[in-house]
Amino acid sequence: MGPTAVGKTGLSLDLAAAYEAEIISGDSMQVYRGMDIGTAKITSEEMKGIPHHLIDIHDPDFPFSAAEFQEQARKAIQDISDRGKLPFIVGGTGLYIESLCYGFQFSEAVADEAFRKVQDDYAEEHGALALHARLEAVDPISAARLHPNDRRRIIRALEIHHQTDTTLSSSHAAQTKESPYDLCIIGLTMDRKILYKRIEDRIDLMLADGLVDEVKTLLERGYGRGLVSMQGLGYKEIAAYLEGETTYEEAVTLLKRDTRRFAKRQLSWFRHMKEIEWIDVDEAKDSSDIFEKVRDIITKKFS
Repeated sequence: MGPTAVGKTGLSLDLAAAYEAEIISGDSMQVYRGMDIGTAKITSEEMKGIPHHLIDIHDPDFPFSAAEFQEQARKAIQDISDRGKLPFIVGGTGLYIESLCYGFQFSEAVADEAFRKVQDDYAEEHGALALHARLEAVDPISAARLHPNDRRRIIRALEIHHQTDTTLSSSHAAQTKESPYDLCIIGLTMDRKILYKRIEDRIDLMLADGLVDEVKTLLERGYGRGLVSMQGLGYKEIAAYLEGETTYEEAVTLLKRDTRRFAKRQLSWFRHMKEIEWIDVDEAKDSSDIFEKVRDIITKKFS
């Protein structure tokens, strides 16, 4: 695990080859077909023949969730294990990975379309920050974790409180944190300034590789900006530019700022997971040094 742009993908390929592992993507956005550049999705050539799971499994109009990720990943783990290989989860979506590792039970609150529409209409009339403030009033912990633009998850948190009179954050806190698996969890981190520079360089590369055209194609295919997928980083900012709401320069500045903030939220989430063995990437001499540090952790864990 680790924040965006910390270097998970390259290291994961070396480890998967060394341990005969198959990789399960722990990323909430890489499940969507046609969303490649903005999600920094690994290409088939870059996979080097190592099987990858939960990538390109849905069209962008599918409302993928942590509950479905948990279900699909469990099946992948069983399948990989049955074939004598090692299941290896790689990603940065903290809730998804933690829910899988510890068997979280998700809220039984059912979808209330009428309630959702009221909240959606409120956000349209008063803005994203006003809707976010509603959540902050009843569940400040979840509000601190969710970006104001993450309307779907904010409304879901409000819906859970509305139906159950309990909060999403209290539900997460009540989880048993007992795993059905023999886990070895490794986290990559680095100096914040270095990470932010890597994030900005990656975004510049995405733009050079055609991110604007990718978003334009998705819009032209009818994938509207209200979809869960189109609220992802890179997609909502560029879509706003393409529809004349901001300039290109403003969109890029906003994307870089929001991605830095996202990385900070990722690290905050991971920090409360006590079983993570952390490796400071920028303290290592080179990639082989990082690899050996990981091997040492694995050897100690399973000796």
